[in-house]
Amino acid sequence: MAALREIALTVEEREANQFYWVLLEAVSSDETEAIHYRKIRSAPLAQTSYSSALAVGANALRRLADSGGFSETIL
Repeated sequence: MAALREIALTVEEREANQFYWVLLEAVSSDETEAIHYRKIRSAPLAQTSYSSALAVGANALRRLADSGGFSETIL
């Protein structure tokens, strides 16, 4: 069985009213108090609202999990 990965979904507003979902993966660190993340995927197109970007990102995360695609890093 593959090891579980810690994946987070966030939304970035890169320009005014231009929202992009981003999938992040926790990476190991010597720090015990901080969690560090690396970007593994992000939206190719902007959404016009935070909530839309969050919903589209949640669907992208669901598709990634369903496909077993957690072994690759694609931006």
